[in-house]
Amino acid sequence: MENMGMLTMSKSAVKISSDLLSNPLCEQEPSFLEMVTAFDTAMKRMDSFNQEKVNQIQKTVIEPLKKFSSVFPSLNMAVKRREQTLQDYKRLQSKVEKYEEKERTGPVLAKLHQAREELRPVKEDFEAKNKQLLEEMPKFYSSRIDYFKPSFESLVRAQVVYYTEMHKIFGDLTAQIDRPGLSDEQRERENDAKLGELRALSIVADD
Repeated sequence: MENMGMLTMSKSAVKISSDLLSNPLCEQEPSFLEMVTAFDTAMKRMDSFNQEKVNQIQKTVIEPLKKFSSVFPSLNMAVKRREQTLQDYKRLQSKVEKYEEKERTGPVLAKLHQAREELRPVKEDFEAKNKQLLEEMPKFYSSRIDYFKPSFESLVRAQVVYYTEMHKIFGDLTAQIDRPGLSDEQRERENDAKLGELRALSIVADD
C-alpha cells in the first residue's frame, strides 16, 4: 500500500509539473521556465524510479508471499485428512473394545475378528498420516524464516536504494533552483513581503 501511495504521489507530481510547463508565465519568464523544467525533470525521474521500485517489490516480496500462501490449502487438507482418519480409527477401536468386553461366544469372536481386521488398515493409515505431520510440520514451521529472509533483505535493500535515489534527485533539483545562503526564515519573510506587495495592488484590494 505504501509503495502504491508513493507511485500515486509521483504521478500527481508529474501532472503538476506538466501543468506548470504549459503555464504562459514560462514563456514570459526564462528563469521561471528554467526552474519549472528542472522540477519537471526531477518529478519524472522520481516517477520512473518509483515504478521500478514497485515492480521490484512485486517480484521479490509480493509474489513470494503469494506462493507461500498457496501452500496453506494443501497443508490444511493434510491436517483434515489426518483428523478424518483419526475419527475413523476411534470409531473402529471403540467397536473392537465393545466386542472384547462381551462374553467370548462364537458369534462374538467372529465379529471381534472382523472388527480387528477393519481396524488394522485404518490404524496404519492414521499412524502414517500422523507421523508425516509430526515430522513435516516442524520443518515447515522452521523453514518459513529461511523462505522469507531473502524477501525481507530485498525489501530493505529496495528501501535503502529508494531513499538514496530520492536524496540524489532532490539534491540535484535543489542545486539547480536553490539560492544558497538563504535560511527558511528568510525565505518565509521574502514570501510574506511579496504577498504583501500583491495585496497592496488596487485590483486585489479589499472593498
